Amino acid sequence: MNFPDAVASALRNYATFAGRARRSEFWFFQLFSMLAQVIAGIIDDAATGGVLGAVLAVALLIPSISVGARRLHDDGRSGWWQLLILVPLIGWIILLIWYCQHGETGPNRFGPDPRAGTLPPGQRPWPVNR
Repeated sequence: MNFPDAVASALRNYATFAGRARRSEFWFFQLFSMLAQVIAGIIDDAATGGVLGAVLAVALLIPSISVGARRLHDDGRSGWWQLLILVPLIGWIILLIWYCQHGETGPNRFGPDPRAGTLPPGQRPWPVNR
């Protein structure tokens, strides 16, 4: 999934907490959010006094939570594990590791594999650790 498709998919499914999201969708959306916040910060410094950044942060909150939940679903974990971010020092490290891991191959309890049909026949996704 390329950058525009990933951002469009995340925004199109902004309140969809069911299903699974590929790593590319999650990380490209995080990159988009960061770039949008940087641009909003530059505009805020020049013109609006901080309003644009706050509005953007609120607007991207639910899509960020939903794509995070779907990313955890891809690895077979509940989206509620995002609350681990509230644990000081180690919560964000554990989530970062989970967000970077390869998802489960094939369907799981959260839905079909989002990578289905993207590999040549007989080839297994890398890394194969399951």
